[in-house]
Amino acid sequence: MTPPIGPQFPWLAPLAGYSDLPFRMLCREYGAACAVTEMVSSKGMVYFSPGTKDLLATCPQDSPLAVQLFGAEPEMFARAMDMLLDQGFTLFDLNCGCSVPKVAKTGAGSALMRTPDVLRGIVRVMVAKAGPGRVGVKLRSGSSAEDLSVFNIAKSVEEEGAAWLCLHPRHARQGYSGTARWELVKELKERSNVPVIASGDLFTAQDAHRCLAETGADGVMFARGAMYDPAIFRHFLDGSTAPASGPEIARLIERHAALIREYGRPERALLRMRSIVPRYVRNLLGARALRQEVGSCMSWEHLADITGRIAEAKPAPGPEHHLQIRENWDDRS
Repeated sequence: MTPPIGPQFPWLAPLAGYSDLPFRMLCREYGAACAVTEMVSSKGMVYFSPGTKDLLATCPQDSPLAVQLFGAEPEMFARAMDMLLDQGFTLFDLNCGCSVPKVAKTGAGSALMRTPDVLRGIVRVMVAKAGPGRVGVKLRSGSSAEDLSVFNIAKSVEEEGAAWLCLHPRHARQGYSGTARWELVKELKERSNVPVIASGDLFTAQDAHRCLAETGADGVMFARGAMYDPAIFRHFLDGSTAPASGPEIARLIERHAALIREYGRPERALLRMRSIVPRYVRNLLGARALRQEVGSCMSWEHLADITGRIAEAKPAPGPEHHLQIRENWDDRS
């Protein structure tokens, strides 16, 4: 299987702690054409690290799906790839973008861009195992504002058989602060012989359309925008711009809860909803009180009562959605 890449095929990004199976299934219902798992440690895969099995939970409807691997040892990738292929996975993505210190200090994630020979060796191993057309690489612009090593690295991984590239055009030291430099996506697209998928600051469907027009990228990958509104995929595909109404958000919450109970861990389902619902109600009148009540919700009956009130709530006037998302995420990081 080769992944669908094109302006009409929006992707869901790998989101540590968020893009689990229930969330991927929800986004697919809204139009996500391809999804990427939360990042999986190649070493953790080999040594059966607790939690790895949950990260790889999937079902036949969860397709096409790429497994995102991270690590810094080619030999571990070789063993992990064999295990994943035996389990039936066919698409893979190498994480060269995570700048979280506990990942980067091991030489993985964005730190791989500082060891291009190792990075190149890992891609070589992944392509040799998976076959042509099945391995992509997610990149940042470099380690700092002055570092634009992404262009040379992109060329080298293309030579090793990477079938697509995804660029989050921030440098590693930025994390998620500041502004994504879409002009770097444009330059990468102009230099590359493989498809380039754009990521970064795609908070609304309109952002994504503007990014495609400005960069010429082959597709888009939603991250924060999808976390705060999974319907962003539908809006992107049908061009709708109206803010979500209370009844729409209530239906979204009910569907997400149902998917968590079907595909997630039942003992953690309610706790999971307590962390999810506050993101969905941020643009409703009375959102602060609703978020506080959800945070202390102890039963499904109580959540159903809150959802009923959400259905009656009106959209709140205020800042554009993407500004609120940026502020909330920057506070988190």
